[in-house]
This record gives sequence, C-alpha cells and structure tokens, in this order.
Amino acid sequence: MLIFLYEPFIENIINSFYDMTTFVRMPGQEWKFLGLDNFKKLFTDPKIRIAIINSFKMMGLTIIFQVGIAFILAVLVSNIKRGQQFFRTVYFFPIVISATAIGLIFKLFYAYNGGMLNQLLKALDLKPINWLAPSIAFIMVSIPTLWSYVGFYFVIMLTGLSDISDDVYEAAAIDGCTKFKQVFYITIPLLRGVICTCITLGVTGALKVFDLPWVIVPKGAPQGVTHFLGTYMYEQTFTISNIDYGSTIALVIVVFGLIVAQITSKILKPDANL
Repeated sequence: MLIFLYEPFIENIINSFYDMTTFVRMPGQEWKFLGLDNFKKLFTDPKIRIAIINSFKMMGLTIIFQVGIAFILAVLVSNIKRGQQFFRTVYFFPIVISATAIGLIFKLFYAYNGGMLNQLLKALDLKPINWLAPSIAFIMVSIPTLWSYVGFYFVIMLTGLSDISDDVYEAAAIDGCTKFKQVFYITIPLLRGVICTCITLGVTGALKVFDLPWVIVPKGAPQGVTHFLGTYMYEQTFTISNIDYGSTIALVIVVFGLIVAQITSKILKPDANL
C-alpha cells in the first residue's frame, strides 16, 4: 500500500505544482515551479466543467439504472427455484468481457455507414441516424457503460438476498402480505447494507469511468461533450503530454471520490438500526 498507492499519490500532488516536461525527473533536470497555476486553470477550463458535469450525471444514472436494474433482476431471480445459476452467468457475463471489446462492439453498432443500428433502420426504410451526434452522444456512451456493470451489482444483490431467511417471507405470506409488499417491507430493509454498498461503489466508480467512453468516442468526441474526468485526465497526460495538469485532474478525482463516498455514507447510513 505504501509503495504502490500512498507514495505515488504524494508524488502526484507534488507534480501538480511543477511544469513537468517528462514523466520522471532525470538527474540534473529541473522543473519550473508553477505554484497554484494548474489549480487556477481548473476554474477557467471549459472542458473540465463538462467532464465534472458528465461524471456527476453518470453517478445519478448509476444509482437509477445500474443499482436499480440489478436490484429488480436479483429479486426476480431469487424467486426462481430452478435455473438461478444460468441467470447468474448470463447477467454477470459482461463483466468477464474486456471493456475494450465491449467498446469496439458498440462503436460498430453506432457506426453511421454500415453500423448495425443504421442497417436495421435501412431495413425498415428509415433514414440513418448519427448516433454519436453532439446532442445524443452522452446518452449513447452511457448506455454500454451502465449496461456492462449491471451484472456486477446483480451478483452482490443476489448474494445478499440469499442470506435472508425464507421463514420471514413465509410468515409474511401467511399474514396476507403480497409479493410486492414483501419487497418493500422485508427485502429492502434487510438488504439495506448491501444496497448502500452498491450505491457507494457505483457513485465512486462513476468518477473513474474511462475505458468504454475512450474506445467509443476517443478524446471526448464529438466536440468534447463526452469527456469524463478519467478520459480528460488521460487526454491531458498521455495525448497532449500536459503531465502536470493531468496530475492536477487526478488529484481532483481522488478528492471528489473521498467527498462523494463520505456524503453517500452519511446520507444512506448503512449501519443504522431500522
């Protein structure tokens, strides 16, 4: 932890105060001290504002779609007596696939010329659509990003549901409680800790989104509207070679992650007595 996490993190903070010309300072090489210039730049950079807004949008979408859909699927599958393992495998399968492979698949889906979606529209005698136009690009990039992790939270939810005794549901059924009411009065309260954990993982993970958006629309294309904090940091560091500014963005991601995790924990109170 000290060597591979804390020491590089401290080095990253130090690097954000200097004008880095290379990734590693060579012996005898001096870097110009910039002070807070990189941090001041954050307040005037329009792309960082887009990246922050998109990252926070992704947080909301994660809670609603990733965790929400995973919970619904887990409740439905938990009521199946046979074939649970099949659904576990099917829903978890996207996690096994490389994010780069998923990104390339969806990139082919969205292609204007010859893409699967436009081929379907052509078969229906409809005009092709630019699926990655600035007005809808964020939505189209969010769909595979959200879809790819539903299975991860599904497995966590299903494991949590398996720890709830069947006797509780049987007693509720005898008292005339419907399946729908059982979800609200039994499942959700007893699964509160698991749900809170999934939400915390989801909102913090939204700040680190990188691979899928970068493969589908590299460099925040079109017109930078699909930039997330992770993709913008990568572009600044490795594409533009603005290493010190990339270090500053990396620090922002860490700070936001800590703040969001603390706020989420305070609001949800996973350990509170019900």
